[in-house]
Amino acid sequence: MGKKDKPAKAYAQFAALPWRRAGDGAVEVLLITSRETKRWVIPKGWPMADRDAVGTAAQEAWEEGGVRGRMEQRPLGLYGYDKWKNDRAQPMAVTVFALEVTDIADAWPEMDERERLWTSPTEAAARVAEPELAAILKRFVP
Repeated sequence: MGKKDKPAKAYAQFAALPWRRAGDGAVEVLLITSRETKRWVIPKGWPMADRDAVGTAAQEAWEEGGVRGRMEQRPLGLYGYDKWKNDRAQPMAVTVFALEVTDIADAWPEMDERERLWTSPTEAAARVAEPELAAILKRFVP
């Protein structure tokens, strides 16, 4: 395998899986739309110099989804996807942390760029495009 054939390095991102209990006690998770393609995703982003992985995930949940709460310190799992830029796919490796939502804002930084959807983990798994993220959602139990 030559240098040109070498697989691209996967870049790290950190994500929050926001969740809450509905009035009937059922677990609901929060999906948001991506800014460009409007696909259903969970809040995620690049590492932040002034935050650890959990802090980065919490900040993304606030900026992208308008939610705050209690972050789990242990990851739920990891999923991969390709981020497309300039007609090139860049592999991404996303570490997911659960966020028990205690505050849902009516206004948040990216509210004009995204939609929010509270749904069951099973329904969320059916809506996301990434198979590994769907698997995390299907097995999610707080």
